[in-house]
Order: sequence, then structure tokens, then C-alpha cells
Amino acid sequence: MAGTAPVVVVGAGAAGLAAAVHLRAAGVDAVVLEARDRIGGRLLSVPAGAGRRLDLGATWFWDGEADVGALAAGAGLEVFDQHRTGDLMFQPGPRVERVRGNPLDVPSRRIASGMQSLAEALQARLPDAAVRLGEPVRAIAAEADGLVVETPRGAWRAPHVVLALPPALAVHAIAFDPPLDPELAALAAATPVWMGAFLKAVARYPEPFWRARGLAGAAFSHTGPLREVHDMSGPEGAPAALFGFAPLAPGAPTPGADAIRAQLGALFGAEAAEPLEFLLADWRAEPCTTPPGADRLGRYDTYGDPRYRAPAMGGRLHWASTETAQDAPGHVQGALSAGARAAAAAIAGP
Repeated sequence: MAGTAPVVVVGAGAAGLAAAVHLRAAGVDAVVLEARDRIGGRLLSVPAGAGRRLDLGATWFWDGEADVGALAAGAGLEVFDQHRTGDLMFQPGPRVERVRGNPLDVPSRRIASGMQSLAEALQARLPDAAVRLGEPVRAIAAEADGLVVETPRGAWRAPHVVLALPPALAVHAIAFDPPLDPELAALAAATPVWMGAFLKAVARYPEPFWRARGLAGAAFSHTGPLREVHDMSGPEGAPAALFGFAPLAPGAPTPGADAIRAQLGALFGAEAAEPLEFLLADWRAEPCTTPPGADRLGRYDTYGDPRYRAPAMGGRLHWASTETAQDAPGHVQGALSAGARAAAAAIAGP
């Protein structure tokens, strides 16, 4: 046996860590089991020099997303506004057009040290032994007074389990005994994984040269491979970077770096095609986030479905990923609010 705990949390992304923090604040200890060798889930920030990081996962948060703002402020994280000033580049076909102003970007906030800093701030509120990396959950089984959570290292017993994974991944990767209600299992399997059908590309440069040309670093394209591009530079333009999203058709190959560089060059000039560093994150290919075939899921109306608020397995299994949130589903705010909701349900449950 691996051990026992009042609550086992599956997944050390924003939702799972938030659930653990809320539980601990209520005097309930939790163990967090994470399949990866890092925390953060879809919060993934990579070093870019001078204490800055670039985000390969979530990038922004918005006005009104109070939980994110409060977490950042409480951790003393530097927050700054997304750069929006300048003109948009538009690619309706073979030609590239310059559009006055920037109708693509809306006011949003960024974190200078990267969004993964939010996960690290949550982890800092937990005991060192509370988060266990490299421990994927393979099965969850009911017994008389709780649930048994099985991993390759052993089994954990707990009265309650918080499931902080995308629902489609949970029902793909975990065997439930007894099986989940068929309607609930079907709902989970049909719920799209946020970012599960997108590639994110980040290009870092010596300086944000586009700003000197009156450009916002924003672009929208009907030809691709990137559908949209944004300025990802840090405060005062350092580190200088552009990033973009490429929607991935079901079964389509990941766009190549050469094609993306060529597109950036067409949009912003020859300098854009020669970045200092070029990073690609195909979230469809992340097995700890996205199950096979998730790029075929398109029913976003499943997000925040009321059935995710009803504990399963005799009132002991609680859903807590951003896809299950009614408040800002798909955003970091949604992950934090879903984690708080699941923690409250576990505290109040049988």
C-alpha cells in the first residue's frame, strides 16, 4: 500500500493544486498524484533569460478573473498588460495586408515569470510531501468507506478523490470500478480537452522589431499554418517574442517549423523568419493532457455541464478540471474555481 489520506487529488495542474490548497486551509490534508515529472499541467513556462519565461501553455488572464489576480498578488508575482499597440497584419490569401489598429487583441494580463508561476505559488502553500510526481493513476475502485486509487507504485485509500484531469483523459486513462454511470462517462468522453487540438508556436528574437514599425505583433490568417499571432514579449519588450496558434484538423500532422517560420517572415518581414529560439508545443501529443482522438471532439457546450457538479461513485469522486467549471471554463480562472468547488464538495460529502 502507498498510504492513506483524507483526500487524494489526481493531477497537479492549477485545478488540482488549488483543490489541495483549499482543503489544507480547511484543515483537511490531501495527497496530490501527478503523472508528469513536473507540476502545472497546461501551465508550462520555459526559461528565456534574466528570470523571465515564455509560456507554451496558458498565456493570459482577464479582467474579472479575481482568483487568478488574487493568487498572483498574494505570491508577489509581477503582472503586466498584454502589448496591443500598433497595426494588425492580415493574411486573407496569398497576399498580406496591413490593417490599421489591432482588432484582434483585447485587454488582458500576463505574468512576467510565466503562468507556471501560479502553479508554483500554489505548491508553495503545501507540505513538500503533499505532491507526488511521476505517479499516474490507473484505476479508482470503490470500497465500503471510500475509494482506492491505484498507481504503478501502489494504492492509496481515501474517503474522497478529486479528479483534476480533463474528463476525456480521465475516462480514457483510468479504470473505474464500478463503472461510471453511462451518461456521465459519455459526457466525459465527449468533452473537448482545452488546447487539445492546437499547436502553439513561440519565436524569440533579440528585440521586438515589429513595434518600431508600428505593428502590434498581432496577425490573423486564413491560410496558416498559424491562424492567429500575438506579441509575447515580456515587460518593456524583454524577452522579445511572438507566438501563435495553429488549429489541428483531426489526424493532421503537426505543422513543421519551416512552414511557420516562412509564415512569420511573410507577415512581419525577413527578421521574423530567423528567431533566436523557436519552440513548438503540440498539446494534442501530450498524453498526460490529451487522449487519442481528442482532436475530433467539438462539443464545447459540454463545458460546465451541471453533471460535473454532482459527485460520482457514491458522492466521493469530484470533478475539478477547467472544462468542468461554470466560471471561465477553459481559462486558468476556471481551473482555480473548479478546484475550489471540488474541495468544498469533498469537505461536505459523506
